[in-house]
Amino acid sequence: MNPISFPADKPLDFAAIGRLCIDLNANEINRPMEETMTFTKYVGGSPANIAIGMARLGRQTAFIGKIADDQMGRFISGYLRRNGIDTANVVTDRTGAVTGLAFTEIKSPTDCSILMYRDNAADLKLTAGEVSEDLIAQAKLLLISGTALAASPSREAVFQALSYARKHGTVVAFDLDYRPYTWKSKEETAVYYNLAAEKCDIILGTREEFDMMETFDGNPAHDDRVTASKWFDYAARIVIIKHGKDGSIAYTRDGASHRARSFPAKVIKTFGAGDSYAAGFLHGLMEGWTIERSMEFGSAAACIVISSHSCSDAMPTADQVLRYMEDCNSGKITAG
Repeated sequence: MNPISFPADKPLDFAAIGRLCIDLNANEINRPMEETMTFTKYVGGSPANIAIGMARLGRQTAFIGKIADDQMGRFISGYLRRNGIDTANVVTDRTGAVTGLAFTEIKSPTDCSILMYRDNAADLKLTAGEVSEDLIAQAKLLLISGTALAASPSREAVFQALSYARKHGTVVAFDLDYRPYTWKSKEETAVYYNLAAEKCDIILGTREEFDMMETFDGNPAHDDRVTASKWFDYAARIVIIKHGKDGSIAYTRDGASHRARSFPAKVIKTFGAGDSYAAGFLHGLMEGWTIERSMEFGSAAACIVISSHSCSDAMPTADQVLRYMEDCNSGKITAG
């Protein structure tokens, strides 16, 4: 069963708001960053990756964000446009803010880390007055991301976007995307994450991210059902709690839990999996598929991305995901 219905009369399938940055992925893999000499540049940021993933899956997609007035900002906006993403609400900063950078370290397929440079980042300069109500009114689905809540005025811009979405009947998904180094404290993070989550229809995050949100709640056993049930008292209709290699569980208001099969992958790096999973899962829901089928599609999309050097560039088309699933079913692809 799919508990989400999307407004059919809206011309835009999907809009995302938040972080636009540059990923610099290590070319010399299986070694520490201290020994890495060259990197390849990609567009990055979780909401940007998810928007690119949705566009590759054939969705009419737009982005709401702010870029630096520099070569990196122009690279980001050009990349989004080339991928068919509407950038009319991607605003250029005029204060001298810079593009956030994420250097990735790939020591092994399971030992990866990210070194972030987020001082005076342009994406956190987006103001509430720069968020287009008309764009959100035209969208069937709005995605918000936790990183955009880390500082003002971006924080207020996200809450303004949420207000417009609720006003115009736009479904809202919340990708928790918790990056501790962008916040002052766990307590601050928990307060703003909870305030945002109350207004969202779909919430996706790891067990650790939900633990952070429960800083002031009583869930010492880290019980997934306790976590999910809280949000069903608000707007949520689906809560997905991810457990890494142990898979994901989707909870719905009727008390049911949903799991889906996972797929093997020839893993190069671990980052990007959550973004491609989110794009695949949300695409499945918009297709009217069951939760389990949507989760399977998201899982296969994630396998494709973690088998590649990039995140944004590797976001697959629907045909590529379906072919990957078929190849796994036939034994052509095995873990390794």
